[in-house]
Amino acid sequence: MNSGILPAAFAGFTTGLSLIVAIGAQNAFVLRQGVRRQAVLAVVGICAASDAVLVAVGVAGLGAVVTAWPAALTAVGLAGGGFLVCYGALAARRALRPAAAHGLTTQGAPAGSVRTAVLTCLAMTWLNPHVYLDTVLLLGSAAADRGTLRWTFGLGAMGASLVWFAGLGYGARLLSGVLARPSAWRVLDTLVAGTMLTMGALLLARTIWP
Repeated sequence: MNSGILPAAFAGFTTGLSLIVAIGAQNAFVLRQGVRRQAVLAVVGICAASDAVLVAVGVAGLGAVVTAWPAALTAVGLAGGGFLVCYGALAARRALRPAAAHGLTTQGAPAGSVRTAVLTCLAMTWLNPHVYLDTVLLLGSAAADRGTLRWTFGLGAMGASLVWFAGLGYGARLLSGVLARPSAWRVLDTLVAGTMLTMGALLLARTIWP
């Protein structure tokens, strides 16, 4: 076995983890879905699979294609920023009106709720130009330095994404007892609202005034 395989995979794992662990809009959404125990498998699967696709694109050396379409990135940034601001406003509304139902289980959850969670997750994942720049360009460049082991590096990064989102989504249920009180949900929704509104505003600002 090539002695460089494990170091390359570990480097990819740690690099990928460093890019996704920071609290952001996507992580806040996965956390909330995990606490509610609603569409967790679908949300975790979408996040991990999307990262795998983006990492593969970067490792394949297609990062230049991303930077070659600045207009497309601008359109994605405007749409993504607007979406995050709207989602943040809804979370703020929930925080101000705690009487709204906050189910902690998926029992009896309507199909529309699951569909909404899936569509929201897809929007948060793909309507963020920084996802393309960070994952495709940064990981792609780091993988290129590994030469023939670049795909091993990429697989390590993909593994980090799967481990992180699965741990976040399924580990969040440990907070269910704490969040049994409406006041705790107000704190969580306030955190989600603050994260979404901040990320959305920054994304719009960077897109409009690069």
